[in-house]
Amino acid sequence: MRILLVADIHSNWPALQAIQEPFDACLVLGDIVDYATDPRPCIDWVRQFGTAGIRGNHDHAVAQRIQTRKKTGLGKLATAARPLHWEILTTEELAFLGRLPAVRRLELDSKKFFLVHATPRDPFDEYLKQDETAWAARTEGIDADFICVGHSHQPFVLQVGDKTVINPGSVGQPRDGNPECAYCIIEDGEVSLRRVPYDIDATLQQMQQMGVAPDTIDLAGHFLRTGGRLPPNEIGETAAC
Repeated sequence: MRILLVADIHSNWPALQAIQEPFDACLVLGDIVDYATDPRPCIDWVRQFGTAGIRGNHDHAVAQRIQTRKKTGLGKLATAARPLHWEILTTEELAFLGRLPAVRRLELDSKKFFLVHATPRDPFDEYLKQDETAWAARTEGIDADFICVGHSHQPFVLQVGDKTVINPGSVGQPRDGNPECAYCIIEDGEVSLRRVPYDIDATLQQMQQMGVAPDTIDLAGHFLRTGGRLPPNEIGETAAC
């Protein structure tokens, strides 16, 4: 069985389109929306192809109409994109985001999966990278072969006792210095982190068409092309909610 893991799409349709892998099941690890400005086809894709999905902090914020007025860093992107989401998305699409569970357990190919966007301790907000000791504490007592997470936008595979913690990285906004779309394939129990280039200019052009201010588009372009680096004049929050 071939399982596709995707996380942190962030309304970046050109990035999601770039994934051309065949798969038998798809697990969606949250943050379908926000930051970029093309949420509808991303939601449609998840609804059509997602076998199971969970809610990320940005899905929650958009669904609950939580405003942000941050003017620096990534908060600036969310401040520009979120009101556009509320104009674009239907009540039913917002309800879909809001109904996604915070955690999900399922079995595929005789393996047990536990899905959460951030960490089991804090499903929406805790940032945890590749730290074996910290993940061991947070996964203690969870009955799963694979614990699948997102949120940090940094891909890794970490063996923690008899569990494998997987972060596929971000489809739509990588933050590990590599601008290519990140995702993961699990096939017959073997885990493979993968990357594929996509048309960043198309993402920025769509933002321009939606009326996003030029300085915000410049910020998005720098961040996407550098794989997650903020220019010195935009250093601020690394996340927005």
